[in-house]
Amino acid sequence: MDLLLPGIGLLIWTLLAFLIVFFILKKFAWGIIIKSLSEREQGITDALDTAKKVKAEMAQLKNENEALMAQAREERAQMLKEAKETKDKMINEAKEQAKVEAAKIVTDAQAAIQAQKMAALTDVKNQIGNMVIEISEKVIRKQLDNKTEQEKYIQQMAGELHQFGNQ
Repeated sequence: MDLLLPGIGLLIWTLLAFLIVFFILKKFAWGIIIKSLSEREQGITDALDTAKKVKAEMAQLKNENEALMAQAREERAQMLKEAKETKDKMINEAKEQAKVEAAKIVTDAQAAIQAQKMAALTDVKNQIGNMVIEISEKVIRKQLDNKTEQEKYIQQMAGELHQFGNQ
């Protein structure tokens, strides 16, 4: 049982060695250990504060990014709307211009037809006038003895004139 119970001398020497080691550690190592622990605690606190700041900045950047994306979507929608309006305006202008040009072409064609018609009528009138003059000359030149032969000749010339008009 002596092995289980230490002697008083051993206890005193052990206590004395412990106190000497304790005072030496307190004088030389305790300050350094406490300082290291304080610095570590401060470093951890600073890291946590920095992490909170970074998290707040990330949330703010996310909000700003979402706002920029919304603004970009609005600008894109506006640009698409303006492009569609411009396209529709250009199409309508082209249609109107085509209508104006078509109306001008039709008007010009009608005027040309009218001019050709008038020229043809004038030509026909001139030819009829010339034929009347020729017939009159022939009638005057021919010496007819009686009135029946004159009427027969006039009828023949009128038939020729009628045939010429049908051509």
